[in-house]
Amino acid sequence: MALSTSMSVAAAVLLVLAAAQPALGDPACYTAVFSFGDSLADTGNYGFVYPNDTSTPALNLPYGETFFNRSTGRFSNGRLIIDFIAEALELPFVRPYWSGQSAEDFARGANFAVGGATALSPDFFIENGAPLPNPDTVHLDMEMDWFPRPAQVAPHQGFRWYVSCTNMMSKSLFLVGEIGGNDYNGPLLSGVPFEKIRTLTPSVVAKISSTITELIALGAKTLLVPGNLPIGCIPGYLMTFNSDKVEDYEPETGCIHWMNEFSQYHNKLLVDELEKLRKLHPGVAIIYADYYGAAMEVFLSPEQFGIEYPLVACCGGGGSYGVSTTGGCGYGEYNVCDEPEKYGSWDGFHPSEAAYKVIADGLLTGPYTQPPIATTTNSCPRLTEVVSSVEYKVLYDL
Repeated sequence: MALSTSMSVAAAVLLVLAAAQPALGDPACYTAVFSFGDSLADTGNYGFVYPNDTSTPALNLPYGETFFNRSTGRFSNGRLIIDFIAEALELPFVRPYWSGQSAEDFARGANFAVGGATALSPDFFIENGAPLPNPDTVHLDMEMDWFPRPAQVAPHQGFRWYVSCTNMMSKSLFLVGEIGGNDYNGPLLSGVPFEKIRTLTPSVVAKISSTITELIALGAKTLLVPGNLPIGCIPGYLMTFNSDKVEDYEPETGCIHWMNEFSQYHNKLLVDELEKLRKLHPGVAIIYADYYGAAMEVFLSPEQFGIEYPLVACCGGGGSYGVSTTGGCGYGEYNVCDEPEKYGSWDGFHPSEAAYKVIADGLLTGPYTQPPIATTTNSCPRLTEVVSSVEYKVLYDL
């Protein structure tokens, strides 16, 4: 009797979700988007995962004020890259996994990203002499544990039934990242020697690789894997690692040279690993998203995008880069600019919506995915038309 009731519920869930899927003539490129990562992709999980952390600025205004007119748990003033991707694919914004109440809530995917998340577990950092400030930090294995498996029973059981009993995996776009930035941020801000931090990178990339492999085993066919941003252009780092040495800065951008070089090191290892995975899984589209290259457009030619202050935070405690040690966006003494669309950074550590849009456009219609995202599916004619004449760049030569 119990089994019969369970099967009836599952059947009802499948009927509801099947009705929510695009019809044969629907122009949608993918039926759903699934996302894993940190604050660059979190659309609202943080407040559910850390309900007692009410002091986090991203849970209150002025975060979210530009587009949503309210805080949504996004670590910016408006939309993120994942939001612009969803819009381009004619899908709704990706729902935070922990905000869902029913299977129908996940008919178009789910976002497992959490602000502050790392690729590696806190135990790994402790064992390697680089402990994280928060021992309860969410990491990539935890986010994958939330993802549905065929035999699991969990709070969103209907969602699990649907993913395991339909062809949803092969029809969805998976964003694996951005992840890894916090694996470096914590140690960098805690004074761990840079030489030690650099030794973490192979392990970070290996964890991203194993996550991709696990998703492919579950049925994923299209995965978008972002690299790291140019951290030498982050206002918070420009303040923290301020130097009197001219050679420490890039003359074209004013960004910190050695930090950007480290981002490129991480990305080079990731690009090489993705090439290995493509050879192991020739039937799967594994797309590298060059966040670094797309973001550098903002710092090299800000006027092209109407950005006047690429290295300054719109919301923060003041100072040359819009940040200070006495306050930050949403806490202490801080100011909010009148025109956030003219700033490259929102709060000193996260890009503004304007910068996120530049990056997203660079991925969707520009030269910053490898292979080009539009060539990985036959169902995205609009993207194919836009990028058909774009010359794709050599990503790294280190």
